[in-house]
Amino acid sequence: MSAPGSQRLDAALATLDFMVSVDIYVNETTRHADVILPGRSPLQDSHYDIAFTQLSTRNHARYSPAVFEPGKASAASGDDLDAGEAAQPSEWMILQRLASIAQGKPARSWAEVQAADDALLEQEVGKLAAQFAQLRGTAATASAPAISAMVLDALQGLSGAERWLDLALRTGPYGDLFGMEPQGLCLATLAASPAGIDLGALKPRLPGALRTSTGQVELVPAPLLADLTRAAADVNAPAPDLVVIGRRDVRSNNSWMHNLPTLAKGPFRGALQLHPADATRFGLVDGARARLARADAPDRHVNVEVTVDAGLLPGVCCVPHGGGHDLPGARLGVAAERPGANLNTVLDENLRDPVSGNAVLSGVAVTLMPL
Repeated sequence: MSAPGSQRLDAALATLDFMVSVDIYVNETTRHADVILPGRSPLQDSHYDIAFTQLSTRNHARYSPAVFEPGKASAASGDDLDAGEAAQPSEWMILQRLASIAQGKPARSWAEVQAADDALLEQEVGKLAAQFAQLRGTAATASAPAISAMVLDALQGLSGAERWLDLALRTGPYGDLFGMEPQGLCLATLAASPAGIDLGALKPRLPGALRTSTGQVELVPAPLLADLTRAAADVNAPAPDLVVIGRRDVRSNNSWMHNLPTLAKGPFRGALQLHPADATRFGLVDGARARLARADAPDRHVNVEVTVDAGLLPGVCCVPHGGGHDLPGARLGVAAERPGANLNTVLDENLRDPVSGNAVLSGVAVTLMPL
């Protein structure tokens, strides 16, 4: 439901010979799967954030261990799982097992999955060994095997994603380099610091981080400059009678949050918002139902609940992201109580921004009719 033309993707998924999903829900996508492999709850896995540290105001690192233990397998589990191993494996274990199956490698037990991960790690450590040798000031040819053995030994006791995280931390710009920088980071250091570690103020990265051919910040790249004529024509064109834009609510930021009772309770957040002048123009009031259709394709429409909101500009209506939990076969009990509407069934999947190629999700001309 996340992109325009979602009904076409929905139909295409239904034609696949075989589909496997990794998810904790039977949702609008996974209802097409022949096999659903359930991952753990986020509270059953450890966490090290990568994405949002890019938005931080200071350098820091923070690791959060799992809050709850995953379920354990029994000897009579029916799979080739070893008794006592995780009946709810981490996603890295699931994906590694699937990768091994796709490569025709043994993957009937978690021991074989672990062996595949060991092989990948040894390959990566081998690449890093020469780098360590140079840091230590020794001949790479003579010391690389010994350094590889030292690194692999230092990573003993960890597995999977946490082992890869420890390797990345220790070889990163703030890492302990496996003892060469005693005050540096490793996973054990972060685990002993629940509030995280402040690494100081942000450091300038320009021009080193630039990948432009000029080595400078290009404020007016040629593709944007070439597109100004078209953009100016769009700005100066007569405004449509009504356009639709999207939004996200802090309690329903993404569609999976719609099935969490704590976040889904309270006022309905999936309504179409409309300026009072437009509500009068279309004969609509708070709580009314209306049909929203694309102006150039009236057959592409959804039914919506209306909320009158003076915060919008006249001529603009707003529908939130991620609604439409009323498709047959999905088992999202909480979300289905107030499914909302999927705006992406209205939008044109062939309409793209000419420079970035991204789908056009806002400012699309629509019509509105009371139901």
